[in-house]
Amino acid sequence: MPQSVSRRQVLAASLSGIMLPAALRAADTEKKDGLDQVAEAARTIPVAGTTDVLVCGGGPAGIAAAISAARTGVSVKILEAHGCLGGVWTSGMLSYVMDAEKPGLNAELPQRLKEMDAQRQSGPKNYVYDVESMKVLLEQMCDENKIGVQYHTRVVAVEKNASNRVRGVITESKSGRQAWRANTVIDTSGDGDVGALAGCEWEFGRDQDCPCQPMSLMGIITASPEALQQFDRLKGGQTKDRFREFIQAAGRDPSYAKPTLWYLGGAVAAVMMNHEYGVRPFDAAAVTEATIRARRELYEIARGLRSQGGAWKDCKLVTTAEQIGVRDGRRIKGRYFVTVDDVRLGARHEDAICRSEFGVDIHAATFEANKKAAYHNEGVKAKPFDIPLRALIARDVDGLMMAGRCISGDFFAHASYRVTGNAVAMGEAAGITSALAAKNACLPQDVAWKEVEAELTRQRQPAA
Repeated sequence: MPQSVSRRQVLAASLSGIMLPAALRAADTEKKDGLDQVAEAARTIPVAGTTDVLVCGGGPAGIAAAISAARTGVSVKILEAHGCLGGVWTSGMLSYVMDAEKPGLNAELPQRLKEMDAQRQSGPKNYVYDVESMKVLLEQMCDENKIGVQYHTRVVAVEKNASNRVRGVITESKSGRQAWRANTVIDTSGDGDVGALAGCEWEFGRDQDCPCQPMSLMGIITASPEALQQFDRLKGGQTKDRFREFIQAAGRDPSYAKPTLWYLGGAVAAVMMNHEYGVRPFDAAAVTEATIRARRELYEIARGLRSQGGAWKDCKLVTTAEQIGVRDGRRIKGRYFVTVDDVRLGARHEDAICRSEFGVDIHAATFEANKKAAYHNEGVKAKPFDIPLRALIARDVDGLMMAGRCISGDFFAHASYRVTGNAVAMGEAAGITSALAAKNACLPQDVAWKEVEAELTRQRQPAA
């Protein structure tokens, strides 16, 4: 019989180095507190690659981090759990970018999408885009900048040395377990998966559990242009709840009281029409159930719209997102903690990497609360506030940065900075800082702010 391994030994092995749990072929089964548990024997994991900057998650923040790091002159690798780059933009089919009136990649992306006839501006800060075009563009930009990408690869453990420095991560994919090493790792997983695996302290929702913001599954519907354009958000179609009332007339009461439609051209529109309440994004079973419920709701709403006949007679749900949209995930503790006071007072910081100009956007935590108000600011009036670089540097370990909605902040600040225009700007700063740390053979917190600021300024200059 193989030697039994305790749960504590397995966890210690997974966090301390490359010796990690093996497959079930070498496992014992034990019972603890009435539950069956499997103890895996240790094995050696092959190092699949070494890079200057390792980006864990290819969403808006991850793409920006990777491109900015590569443009600083270092080697970069992206590990992405899904089958495309873009995260919530593509796998999540968000179709709408907010708070993006910022220089750098925030200006470059819509311009390049426009050249592909795949973008429609909604005022100075927001725009609608074509999801498939965004996928192609992001892959093209990674190719242009010689960035390595591996899809269908999920981080399952973090390697740290004796000095509590993150040296790399362990992943699972069709290729089995693989190890990846880097000078600096950037957590752009959205839900703070890497920081949590590294042992960092984190917050979620209003405390360590829900109440938290609800999830929404995006979808694409088809109907006549006449039908879709009457409810297009960019043309005021959400005014006075007209779209919700039309859905209700078709026999459905949507779980989101402010159902929204973005007309994409032709006979196609993106829709956000549902809320899934009280779901923790790191509970796979709960996320699965929420996804199934949400997809069924979108399907039934589309059927109801079709039953209205006339311009809606050919309405169909064409597709739903590969991943449900998550508003609320882990927030990893950094070297600065962005608070509601920063939001109220419009905080300014010397090491500001961007300014959030989006209001505090708290979606209802329950279906009953949703009936009263689908979203609100809970009385917190936001002033444009700075996000400092320190909020992107992990506090509890070395060699780890964060970008996107998993940075260091409280529930109310997160409700403002979580939109993807800010995520892109955070990614730029995290990528540049990580690249300079690799060049200088130092930790992110030891990179001089003036170096980061100079490189940010250079990369954010308008193209000639």
